[in-house]
Amino acid sequence: QVQLVESGGGLVQAGGSLRLSCAASGRTFSSYAMGWFRQAPGKEREFVASISSSGAYINYRDSVKGRFTVSRDNAKNTVDLQMNSLKLEDTAVYFCAATVGSSVDYWGQGTQVTVSS
Repeated sequence: QVQLVESGGGLVQAGGSLRLSCAASGRTFSSYAMGWFRQAPGKEREFVASISSSGAYINYRDSVKGRFTVSRDNAKNTVDLQMNSLKLEDTAVYFCAATVGSSVDYWGQGTQVTVSS
């Protein structure tokens, strides 16, 4: 079993940066691909970024490409999301997830990111 705890959310002005971190418990962390998702009020949860178990393969949704960077440290059981040039539309609750294929096995509890004008 894997437990995921996100941190690093907060309030930031448009154009600013935040770094989210997801800490995982369990010895199987390195076997999972990890994803970041977000959910804005009144909207469905959407994919933001993913990183393979080794870190060799990375994907982003188009709207965050060039602004967000996902990384992981399997020795520390962490996966991070560096978010730069934040926009109002990035406001959401951000979740990390442990994935197998297209399925999410475990979710974190989420961390709020609010971008103000």
